[in-house]
Amino acid sequence: MKKKLFSGAATALVTPFDKEGALDLEALRQLIEFQIENGISALILAGTTGEASTLNFEEFSLLIAKASEYIRHRVPLIAGTGSNNTAESIRRSLEAEKRGADGLLMVTPYYNKTTQEGLLRHYFAIADRVKIPIILYKVPARTGLDILPDTCRKLAEHPNIIAIKDAGGNVEKTADLRAACPELTLYSGNDDYILPAYSLGGEGVISVLSNVAPKEVQRICTLFESGAYKKAAEEQLRLLPLIRALFAEVNPIPVKKAVELIGLSAGEPRLPLIACHAATEKKIQSALKEAGLL
Repeated sequence: MKKKLFSGAATALVTPFDKEGALDLEALRQLIEFQIENGISALILAGTTGEASTLNFEEFSLLIAKASEYIRHRVPLIAGTGSNNTAESIRRSLEAEKRGADGLLMVTPYYNKTTQEGLLRHYFAIADRVKIPIILYKVPARTGLDILPDTCRKLAEHPNIIAIKDAGGNVEKTADLRAACPELTLYSGNDDYILPAYSLGGEGVISVLSNVAPKEVQRICTLFESGAYKKAAEEQLRLLPLIRALFAEVNPIPVKKAVELIGLSAGEPRLPLIACHAATEKKIQSALKEAGLL
């Protein structure tokens, strides 16, 4: 097993915007403090939940620099630098490294996609250019592209590629992936999949839910790691209604509303995403109350 960036719960943090749609850096500071005060293990900035696709390069650079300044090495800072343009992914990866990121989260190319051979060349081209470690990110429901086990095995040979975030939600495929490349740290990419991933040798979760429930998600991980499997399962099942509510519309629409409902600032998503519908807001509010977060 290669050196881990973290174990337990890491939050895929929302990117807060002000009323004019610009980065809200004071809100970012408050979100980061809330996460660290509640025991989160790592923070991911500019991922899918962080609306990376609508951040221009200058905003991305500022976001990572300010996050690094606010975190102050208390937990690992991981920057989302995946792209369907290899050159742009290299550019953002080098910038994230320069601005203080401890690691990179790199989604597979999307839309133009590629072959498995193309995936190898894409990831190796990036990994050869940076000094900080890379977490592969497979989410075929969004990207239309999977990382097959043999491809994962080959990618694991690179010293800078150390982990994979699996948001496929398929136990059989996760098992195949784990068998093919056991040296990579496995993280669940779905909040309802924490325990299945752990049961196959996973080390934690990169979570959307922990934007509003960092302590609770970390508790699921801690319980499992301590051998309290039944209690971990009970806690995950208790939070299922909230997990479902947070995906009632396209992520991160619901979670940005949830962050606002618990008293923090996130702002509305950037177009083409829009604010959640009133019915979804009611569902989120009800689930937050049921989970004891309101």
